[in-house]
Amino acid sequence: MPHPAEHSSPARPLTADEAETLAESMRAFAAGSRIRLLWALLQGERTVEQLAELTGLGVSGASHQLRMLRQLRFVAVRRSGRHAWYRLHDEHVGHLLAAIRHHHEHIDAPVAPAPAAPHVTAPAASA
Repeated sequence: MPHPAEHSSPARPLTADEAETLAESMRAFAAGSRIRLLWALLQGERTVEQLAELTGLGVSGASHQLRMLRQLRFVAVRRSGRHAWYRLHDEHVGHLLAAIRHHHEHIDAPVAPAPAAPHVTAPAASA
């Protein structure tokens, strides 16, 4: 894994090939079930069964989504006996999840109600 100093500047121009590769990678975030699986992995390694229970997915469905996340290199797997232990591929995945949530919170922030205008009564007419 590259050291942060080895990363390219995000301001450098984006080639058409890079844009297509990035768009393909972002498919990982196109399904709520995959986001929930990634979110569950923020706390560390988990088995498919644990992930299925935490996310409310069936084991088969979780396995299918994890396979896609693995192909896209968002998760890595370690086998131990009969179990496969999944973890986030690297710390960048956690940063992406946080950024997506923070962006969503920013754009979907509840609008505070405007303060009520003070009630002004007209002066009583003199007789």
